[in-house]
Amino acid sequence: MKNAIAVFLLSVLLVLLLPLHTHAATNQTRIILNGQELSLPKDAEVVNIENNIMIPIRIVAENLKFNVAWDQANQNVNIQEGDHSILLTVGKNEASISNNIVRLNAAPQIVQNNVVVPLRFVSEQMGLGVAWNNSDKIVTLASMKPAPPSPAPENTTAINLIHDITYVNNQLIVSLDHEINPVITTLKNPERIVMDFPATDFGEIENKPVAGAMASLDTSGSPQIKDIRYSLYNNNPAQVRIVIELNNATASNYTQQTSTGKFILDLSMVNSSVPTSPIHNGKKIVVIDAGHGGTDPGTTSFTQNHEKDFTLALALKVQKLLQNEPNIELIMTRDTDVYPTRSERVKLANDLKADVFVSIHGNNAPLSSQAKGTETYYYQRASSKELATIIHGKLIQALGFSDRGVKNESFQVIRETTMAAVLLEIGFLSNQEEEQAMMSEINQNKAAQAIVDGIKEYLGL
Repeated sequence: MKNAIAVFLLSVLLVLLLPLHTHAATNQTRIILNGQELSLPKDAEVVNIENNIMIPIRIVAENLKFNVAWDQANQNVNIQEGDHSILLTVGKNEASISNNIVRLNAAPQIVQNNVVVPLRFVSEQMGLGVAWNNSDKIVTLASMKPAPPSPAPENTTAINLIHDITYVNNQLIVSLDHEINPVITTLKNPERIVMDFPATDFGEIENKPVAGAMASLDTSGSPQIKDIRYSLYNNNPAQVRIVIELNNATASNYTQQTSTGKFILDLSMVNSSVPTSPIHNGKKIVVIDAGHGGTDPGTTSFTQNHEKDFTLALALKVQKLLQNEPNIELIMTRDTDVYPTRSERVKLANDLKADVFVSIHGNNAPLSSQAKGTETYYYQRASSKELATIIHGKLIQALGFSDRGVKNESFQVIRETTMAAVLLEIGFLSNQEEEQAMMSEINQNKAAQAIVDGIKEYLGL
């Protein structure tokens, strides 16, 4: 009888355990390296720590034929590939790369006897393209082998030298000895563009990084760019890597070109990740629209400046002021030199169920260079007329331009939007005196403050 009871209990235990074992097996993470699935020990996992995907470094490094050593006493992992070395310390947000210190976005951790490190670190310091499939829990890694260097011109060295790296007007410009096309890879989470320049080293450039370390460009004036960093990624053969990390944007529409001694990456068409569904945070939603942009320059001023540049400059000053308002959620239709269509601007504001839409423009009278003054437009709705009247009054008071009045007109961006919407013609760019005033920083700041004051007054803030 006792034997029968024991057999019965053992059967029940097996029934209970088997489903648990099956469930664990079907959810184990997988790592694919260069098209081959790695054989993972049962205790090796890809984990998410504070929104950082972390992978076991030893398994990846050893499959890449790197030498890996673990120092238990100091909690260090030393990874060696030729003369390139990486030293990681558990719990420390810094790594030593060939004796130079770099920061990590998350510190290495020990998980089930394995040291795990951030996926981003693997991509940037071990030369791997990375993809993470969250639904299937699959990490895909691929070696990003640079294209062979271009044949060296006769009687010159095979190594190309970079003499300058700048970021101006949404363009990254790399000045080199001779024309070259880098290997470009886009990475997710965060959104990055990675450029590898084969057979390339640094010349005497400003802010030249030492081997294994990174240097950065100043991108403070570019809302869509979080960081541009560069390094000598390999010594033998020489290889320079430039990483552009995007801020609230996707890397789908960049363009590239080469010319004599320059490589240019144009980011003016990179898409902003602007929310397109209603925002439910209790704040008033304000959409600021810098008129024209990109392929649509707008009108041309007396001194041949483009309207799109004036509208963007003023809109960015409005943006800076509104970002300090705790009760306003600000959305820009554009904050760089791109061209959203008028229909796209309307759809953005309507989808967000915005409270206010303000479109900024500069006026033009090609047959009369003496025309001048401020005029403000609305379309039919009483709320739009009220908003137009308030902002118009503030602008006249701030700038002192001639008062051309508040007018009802059927412009698409104020006709098809469903909230209080106005179109501002700040002044006449075709008038020499007024253009000079509109282009000044002092008057743009005055106009921006007037627009913000008018919006706040209308919203009762």
